[in-house]
Amino acid sequence: MAKNVAIMGATGAVGQEILSILEQRNFPLDSLKLLASERSKGKEFKFRGETLKCEVLGKDSFKGVDLVLSSAGAAISKEFAPYAVEAGAVVVDNTSQFRMDADVPLVVPEVNPEDIKLHKAEFGGRGIIANPNCTTIMMVVVLNPIEKLSHIRKIHVSSYQSASGAGAVAMEELKQQYKDIVETGSTTHISKFPFQLAYNVIPQIDKMMENDYTKEEMKMYNETRKIMHSDVRTSATCVRVSSLRSHSESVWFQTERPLSVEEIREALRKAPGVTLKDDPQNYVYPMPLESAGQDDVFVGRVRKDIADDNGSTLWLTGDQIRKGAALNAVQIAELL
Repeated sequence: MAKNVAIMGATGAVGQEILSILEQRNFPLDSLKLLASERSKGKEFKFRGETLKCEVLGKDSFKGVDLVLSSAGAAISKEFAPYAVEAGAVVVDNTSQFRMDADVPLVVPEVNPEDIKLHKAEFGGRGIIANPNCTTIMMVVVLNPIEKLSHIRKIHVSSYQSASGAGAVAMEELKQQYKDIVETGSTTHISKFPFQLAYNVIPQIDKMMENDYTKEEMKMYNETRKIMHSDVRTSATCVRVSSLRSHSESVWFQTERPLSVEEIREALRKAPGVTLKDDPQNYVYPMPLESAGQDDVFVGRVRKDIADDNGSTLWLTGDQIRKGAALNAVQIAELL
């Protein structure tokens, strides 16, 4: 059944990607409302041959809206998602605001689609479904088919996260830094990142927690357990790198029984949302340049962990704006 849909945070990188994906996937809707801050009022965007004008987000913006796709930041979601629910809409929230709330399901459609129903009041929900962190989404899409072979006890992961994870302004900042350095040898354009990102890597994403892990790293620990309904423990080091759009991850995992490389490859070949690209002897493996703009998470470098008899390791890369954010939200909406 077609719906009346609103995109909250429509002018940001993820909001714009949601708009594009709704059109690409021919999402069934009767009307689409674009909501953003005052500075975006009246901005025009094309959708299915029509011109839509951006409206200013307010507490009365959700009258007649059935579904809200939210990507406007945690503080905005905290303030406005309750108004949307009160008006009768279901909110699919792309921020960190509600992810670990007990009455909000955290969903990756390839992994735990059955949890979507938990947003309903009859199951103790409050009309909100949370979209997980981008690095978590990509990892669980890949590890879920392996979990079905043998329970995963531990995960060690190092992420290589692109500028896009900090938003459209951050992407432009990286481009400007490279331009400055090529032209003048240095840059003063350092705002979205704590240090210069161009020609550099920064071993910190989000704020530092008391245990010296960052908030991003703890998201991977907590969210993975909630999505996979698992007691798995994840130790992450999240690193910002100077790629523009796609994230990558190097993942080590320990299973209850030893798994062969071919078992893992076969599970990944059949897995939804996964493209296996793994021919190591011919130097075939996925890279962020090719995963950019793609829906699937690409996987390669599957091999035994020579430091752990029950361990295996792999490399993955995926488009942070698409599967890491916008596409996952639209897939949830499709299931709704």
